[in-house]
Amino acid sequence: MQQHTGINRRDFVKGSSAGLAGIAVGVWTETAQSESKSPNDKLNIGCIGVGGKGWVDMTSVGSENIVAVCDVDSARLNKAGVKFPKAAKFSDFRRLLERKDIDAVTVSTPDHTHAVASMGAMKLGKHVYCQKPLAHSIYEVRQMIETARQQKVATQMGNQGHSEAGTRRMVEWIQAGGLGPVREVHVWTDRPIWPQGIDRPKGKLPIPSTLDWDLWLGPAPERPYHAVYHPFKWRGFWDFGTGALGDMACHNTDTAYWALKLADPIAVEAKSSAINLETAPKWSTIRYEFPQRGSLPPVNLTWYDGGKKPPAELAPGVKLGTNGSIFVGDNATLFVPHYWGEGKIVKGEAAPRPKQSIPDSPGHYQEWINACKGGPPALSNFDNAGPLTEMVLLGNIALRTGKRCKWDPKTLSVPGVPEADMLIRNEYRKGWVL
Repeated sequence: MQQHTGINRRDFVKGSSAGLAGIAVGVWTETAQSESKSPNDKLNIGCIGVGGKGWVDMTSVGSENIVAVCDVDSARLNKAGVKFPKAAKFSDFRRLLERKDIDAVTVSTPDHTHAVASMGAMKLGKHVYCQKPLAHSIYEVRQMIETARQQKVATQMGNQGHSEAGTRRMVEWIQAGGLGPVREVHVWTDRPIWPQGIDRPKGKLPIPSTLDWDLWLGPAPERPYHAVYHPFKWRGFWDFGTGALGDMACHNTDTAYWALKLADPIAVEAKSSAINLETAPKWSTIRYEFPQRGSLPPVNLTWYDGGKKPPAELAPGVKLGTNGSIFVGDNATLFVPHYWGEGKIVKGEAAPRPKQSIPDSPGHYQEWINACKGGPPALSNFDNAGPLTEMVLLGNIALRTGKRCKWDPKTLSVPGVPEADMLIRNEYRKGWVL
């Protein structure tokens, strides 16, 4: 674990809790009107991280002007340069952000650099599309929400299931009372599909000639290069990733979070395989407890990963599969057999589906592009995606402390669990700031 430098919570809360206390799903985040573009004008976009999912994000906004691309791996960077030959190439996103002609950026880096890149962009008035999870720590999430609001930039998190028509129909159905009151939700994934439950590798390997290892580390503590980290297996290491939960819960729990208004659990507790200081465990089950929310009754959400799944009797007659969710209502049980989308009733009798109330999406990326040009906010903007990410990251805090964590969202603290402090906000390496 990294050493904690100390959070002056009183100062932080004084500046932010009043604004954050009113966070709700779908809060309007206006774009900066002075820089609004006509819907017919193209945005100038810089892409930070252009390999793997970054390639998908970059090409998915390729209908706009890709004017700059950035990656710490020159092989990936050069491939992006071939795709967009007019784009300037950078290895350091801080140099990319200095360009005054950039309207917006995509951030598709490992989790530990999501916040520093996104914050750097937003402080300069640039719109941001950031991959999930929104940030590496809860403190970073709060800073991103606040900055997006202050700068009036258009934002979107990369949980594309939020824009799927099937997801929106399930949310409408649940919110209309189709299942009756929902008091229990179960969500699972087949992740991790990378090594977890392992110690730090020993020895030191030569750094590949294409990789700037120091830039890859970014704000994380210095350590020797090893092939176990780059380009993909970093997800299991706490210094860089957020494990199976951080990778998939912003997808798999989004329908429940949206339909049931699940921000700010009152308590979280976890069980798992052996815990170490380096990596997430091989498997875990995490139980979130939510209080009554207006007319909605208290609800428990249980997360499963590493091969663990909910009891089969919750959804009789169906194969649970590798990813999915189950909503247990008083009148009916809904089974969703994927990260997101349409589900089916497997127990009881549901009320008829209501008329459509949530508009169909033009596409997850297009929603953001439209918002950047002064249109309606994308529905997974940081006001919405931030509390979802906080909920997810709280599970890792319960996992790593091994304790039942009662969450105080106003003070960003877990009363009685001081070891959670360094997980809520961790120290950056010298030279890196939000």
